[in-house]
Amino acid sequence: MTTTDQIEGYILDMARGDQGAFEKLYAATSAKLFGVSLRVLGNRAEAEDAVQEAYIKIWRNADRFTANGFSPMTWLITVTRNHAIDRLRARKAPTQDIDEAYDLADAAPGPEAQAITAADRARIVDCMSGLEEQKADAVRRAYLEGDTYQDLAEAYGIPLNTIRTWLRRSLLKLRECLSQ
Repeated sequence: MTTTDQIEGYILDMARGDQGAFEKLYAATSAKLFGVSLRVLGNRAEAEDAVQEAYIKIWRNADRFTANGFSPMTWLITVTRNHAIDRLRARKAPTQDIDEAYDLADAAPGPEAQAITAADRARIVDCMSGLEEQKADAVRRAYLEGDTYQDLAEAYGIPLNTIRTWLRRSLLKLRECLSQ
């Protein structure tokens, strides 16, 4: 069992570049730091990676550790826990960014779709102008405004079957015009 004084000594020796002290510190503390990392991340493989990265931070920052009577394990656990939390936040960050970008996406048609729609609209208007005025009006009312055949027959004062014939023939003329 490694004592607090030994761990503190390993850290101080690491600050002077002693790789042997690093190996001893790793052997003495890796199980505890892995447990801390695993508790935060909840994934064994990711916790192993996080512990390795935390030890790199510990090696690089060993000179910042001050032996002041507090447990050196507190410092080691803090470095490891903070690194694991940073990994956890980084894992969640892309999902939030994607969700935010999705919420910001405009569902309106883009410039190309708008240009195609405008061209189609112009062709339809042009073809509709080729119909007799009453028949064009009947097509608009039936297919754009939702009037029934009966409503149209009453509005124009003509028989129901005549309205059906007007609409059928008008649609055939429109299809022929649009296919050119």
